[in-house]
Amino acid sequence: MGKMLLLFALVLFVLGLAFLFGSRIPYLGRLPGDIRIERDGFAFYFPLTTCLLISLLLSVVFWLLRR
Repeated sequence: MGKMLLLFALVLFVLGLAFLFGSRIPYLGRLPGDIRIERDGFAFYFPLTTCLLISLLLSVVFWLLRR
């Protein structure tokens, strides 16, 4: 239980840092494969590649923590 609580706190800390410094990471959100459609009065953005990259990184981190 304590290990899970510590992991949850670490995830929240990393998410907080990502929100704080996310705009300073140069290519995050503008990777090839991220879908961006901008028209007059309309904007659509779907960060497909960014989501896949974050998912891959989190999978590796959780896999390492389980070992």
